[in-house]
Amino acid sequence: MSITLTERAAQEVKRIIEDQKLEEGTVLRVGVVGGGCSGFSYKLAFDKEFDDVKDTKFDMHGISVVVDKKSDLYLDGTTLDFYDGLEKRGFTFDNPNAVKSCGCGSSFQA
Repeated sequence: MSITLTERAAQEVKRIIEDQKLEEGTVLRVGVVGGGCSGFSYKLAFDKEFDDVKDTKFDMHGISVVVDKKSDLYLDGTTLDFYDGLEKRGFTFDNPNAVKSCGCGSSFQA
């Protein structure tokens, strides 16, 4: 399993799905794209479809998470959490494969 979704992150994903009235069966797609100040950026999106050949799908805390096979290489062992503090609010990635990351925490170098 490439990504661990914390219970707090799963609760936030459920809240967003309910608030946006997304269809039943909606999955959280987690990926990596080229760009950002450190080389790669994390990508989170909601999707209705996935490909058994190109994607890995798993369920955690009632949320279906889909990761494409290419991103899986960079995300293996990553923990996706949700932080809600005074100074910032949002999803956070704890990626053991990142050798360098930017100050904003949304891009990394592997």
